[in-house]
Amino acid sequence: MGNPLDIEFEDMNGELTTLRVLGGSNCEHWVVVNVASACGFTHHYAGLQELSTAEGITVVGFPCNQFGAQEPGTHQEICDFTSREYNVTFPLMAKLEVKGEQQHPLFTELSRTVGLDDYTGDIRWNFEKFVITKEGEVSRFSSRDLPSELL
Repeated sequence: MGNPLDIEFEDMNGELTTLRVLGGSNCEHWVVVNVASACGFTHHYAGLQELSTAEGITVVGFPCNQFGAQEPGTHQEICDFTSREYNVTFPLMAKLEVKGEQQHPLFTELSRTVGLDDYTGDIRWNFEKFVITKEGEVSRFSSRDLPSELL
């Protein structure tokens, strides 16, 4: 497939968009993460928010309820929670599946990336992170890797 920045997905309003569109022309790095509100890694929202304020970085969250049913809320409930608890202002997209038969094509592509721990394959848990350059190069990080360690 081509550059993952150009794979379409739905935003919170059901409109199709891409990472490239969300980042705009000044973006150098995109941080893609599957998020959940009731996970032991939910505190990563704070670091992701801080990272999202850096120049040239766009953080995009993809809510997913596939791991321990830890993201059962509606889009509005997710946004209200992340805003209230972590002051999140970076975009959260429509809930999707990051593994399995209904895996979204973006995560199909990202799952092919070999992580720093030499793992490749299905997303293993909430808050697995991917850093994508504008050339489409992808780096993969586990849930345990802190947002401050990504760039």
